[in-house]
Amino acid sequence: MNDFSALVAQWHRPINHIFYRILLMGLAFYHVALLMWNPQAYAATIGGFNLTVVALLILAICASMIFGVGFKPRRWFWQILFSPYIAGCILIYFSLIRVN
Repeated sequence: MNDFSALVAQWHRPINHIFYRILLMGLAFYHVALLMWNPQAYAATIGGFNLTVVALLILAICASMIFGVGFKPRRWFWQILFSPYIAGCILIYFSLIRVN
């Protein structure tokens, strides 16, 4: 593990608790359930599906599941790509859009 990878791991340490894992996985399950139940209604509430929205939604759901089960990528690139901070921000954004 190089220095940058250790720095990214240290950056993730404050959120590496069971409460945040359950919270982020619950938020991801919420969006997956809404998407699977009625995709047209879900798309209408978040402003429609396009390439950017779908890519961000898939990334956020995958990253939250990876974080939620406790998997820790070794390389810094994957640690940043599947960061719980990024996934949480994306899922919270979609939740706020859905509520309003």
